[in-house]
Amino acid sequence: MEPFADAACAPIDFPIAPAKAVPLALKRAGLSIDQVSKFEVNEAFSAVAIANQKILGIPTEKLNVSGGAVALGHALGSSGSRIIVTLVHLLKPGEYGVAGVCNGGGGASAIVIQRL
Repeated sequence: MEPFADAACAPIDFPIAPAKAVPLALKRAGLSIDQVSKFEVNEAFSAVAIANQKILGIPTEKLNVSGGAVALGHALGSSGSRIIVTLVHLLKPGEYGVAGVCNGGGGASAIVIQRL
């Protein structure tokens, strides 16, 4: 199982690129959005998480539940590690979580994790 994925769209549409990477990572993990307990979508801008939430149909109570980068900080060069560490601490044993991040070139990465 390779529970991660990269995807891309036009550079101008980079804020919604996670909506392309997340479904690919979920498919590779053999999971659906309903089976995921928590989602962390990096807020390169405040609207990024909301836009991806609407596109993917993520329930509000599952998305950035401790606050996103606007509330917690946007660690320069460490956004991915920040969202993964937050996600790990939010999950209960056996639960799945998804982290997604976009980049300024139109790309995005997503990963599915399970807390053991």
